Amino acid sequence: MGLIAIPNGYRMPAEWEPHEATWIAWPHYRADWPGKFAAIPWVFGEVVRHLHRHERVRILVEDGRLEQRARRLLSQAEVDLAAVEFHRVATNRSWLRDSGPVFVRRCGSGTGQVGVLDWKFNGWARYSNWKRDDAVPGAIAGLLGVKCRQPTMEPGGRRIVLEGGSFDVNGRGTLVTTEECLLSPVQARNPGVSRAEMEDIFRHYLGVTKVIWLQRGIAGDDTHGHVDDVARFVNPTTLAVSVESNRRDANYQALRENRRRLAKATDQDGHALRVVELPMPRPLSFSGQRLPASYANFYIANRTVLVPTFNDPNDRLALSRLSRLFPGRSVAGVHSLDLAWGFGALHCMTLQQPLAG
Repeated sequence: MGLIAIPNGYRMPAEWEPHEATWIAWPHYRADWPGKFAAIPWVFGEVVRHLHRHERVRILVEDGRLEQRARRLLSQAEVDLAAVEFHRVATNRSWLRDSGPVFVRRCGSGTGQVGVLDWKFNGWARYSNWKRDDAVPGAIAGLLGVKCRQPTMEPGGRRIVLEGGSFDVNGRGTLVTTEECLLSPVQARNPGVSRAEMEDIFRHYLGVTKVIWLQRGIAGDDTHGHVDDVARFVNPTTLAVSVESNRRDANYQALRENRRRLAKATDQDGHALRVVELPMPRPLSFSGQRLPASYANFYIANRTVLVPTFNDPNDRLALSRLSRLFPGRSVAGVHSLDLAWGFGALHCMTLQQPLAG
């Protein structure tokens, strides 16, 4: 099994680079939020309310009935519907970060052409209802009329499984991910694929020349180790990293090890990275289940950054630190206690489409 490690002429832009739009999938799968679903469309509406002031919001809906419900709610939330588009594309769930496409931009051609990578999605190697979600990247590429490519391993042409929440890039050639998600035999996305082969995949399809491997994600994460709860690039040379101060908490040792690795990490040019610590909220549970609550699951839009908040004393500290890291953007908290019951937050539900050119 292998892949020729020659870049294909595209790179993945960093999240803070200019967007043409943000994509979301309007929530409809009640089983993701048992007992709390009624509140979830209002959280999505709040996200759209913030975003539509700065960029277009493109919303996937199951059918006309769901579209009408979404339109009514957004109107009540005082969203200008002229800044919103609705597209009839069926989904299983609303975590579009993982099931949607990865947008890449052609390098060195002078055109800045945007293309779509259609990684295989298999429900985080955990859930059985994923086939509609797996078709979403191709559907979005068709709506936009852009080139779509399905990454595969050779020989045999087996599609590569990869979720957008499992990695983060600085747009210059460095990527951060976790061993727990991409190399563990538990919820294995690509059984038999080695660390070196994963690095070749990143190099070939995303234009990455340096991979930083952290150890683990956070407790309660049903994805088994997504990095967007533990470490995020905020500019080409700076990472925000989650840390836990309570030695008795389940996250303490894992986040300490991640922080230790980042202290030694370098970027694509061999330069040390600046690391800024984000606190963790107090442990959040519902119905006896630990939930993956983290301030690192923020979303960077054109002129704003949306940060999940949890009615926790550390909300204010996290917002303050992120405000200093994004001086050119407003930083807004979005109440996410109910959203977290679906095992995701703001970054998990949003997907940036970079501006061409």
